[in-house]
Amino acid sequence: MIDFAEMRRAMVDAQVRANDVTDLRIVAAMLETPRERFVPPGLQNFAYIDDDLLVKPGTPARYLMEPMVLAKLLQAAEISSDALVLDVGAATGYSTAVLAKLAGQVVALEEDAELAAQGSTLLVELGLLNAAYVQGPMTAGWPGEAPYDVILLNGSIDSAPEALLAQLKPEGRLVAVLGQGRSGRATVYVNTPGGIGSRIVFDAAVPTLPGFEARAGFVF
Repeated sequence: MIDFAEMRRAMVDAQVRANDVTDLRIVAAMLETPRERFVPPGLQNFAYIDDDLLVKPGTPARYLMEPMVLAKLLQAAEISSDALVLDVGAATGYSTAVLAKLAGQVVALEEDAELAAQGSTLLVELGLLNAAYVQGPMTAGWPGEAPYDVILLNGSIDSAPEALLAQLKPEGRLVAVLGQGRSGRATVYVNTPGGIGSRIVFDAAVPTLPGFEARAGFVF
């Protein structure tokens, strides 16, 4: 029988702690969250690999970000225990479940009805009452609960998401991987009094979040 708890500990030790994630709240949250519950049954044995994990094939396919990238993004976001967080592209809800252990309230935004239903059910089963799903276009964010202390994007983007940045509180942070493939850079955007500032925090390569691809230009 597979010992998922042991696999979880190995993931945290080899992928999270080993990559400079020093926030003990994040370490504890990832140790407590059963990632195998958030992947298709046939892939549960692979739930803790050091890679992005497919949770729904198709066009577009949907993934859970690799654990190390998620952990480092969460650390860069500096999430307080009373923070209101928007989790964009929550998919089956793993990132939301981890966030629920760090923040005061989490809004999980997902436009795929099937994924949203799965994630909502899992949050209830795990007793995470401070997190809830909403369904709508991910590129639009969720203005109804804005402004947010933190916004997390579960996938790479090709440009700064202006509609989401507008939903940040003063000094609020949006964290995402900007750019594709080896050119990807995990970036923190901050809503400062002088406007939106940004800084690169580490290199990363994760699948694109649907809807956030660069628009094709005209070809002459």
